[in-house]
Amino acid sequence: MARPHPPSDANPRLVRCPACGGESVYAPANLYRPFCSERCKNMDLGAWASEEFRVPEKPAPDDE
Repeated sequence: MARPHPPSDANPRLVRCPACGGESVYAPANLYRPFCSERCKNMDLGAWASEEFRVPEKPAPDDE
């Protein structure tokens, strides 16, 4: 069975930047992946640090 080849640097995979929605190169050459830039990466980190983003928490079960 043939194994799929990872995308080469000659044909990089483009993804949507989670911060700005622009195109981002998803390859080892992009130090900020999946973000498009250091600015977008830092904006996302700042949002987590200021608790703008939160992981949902299940409510505690009622003790009856």
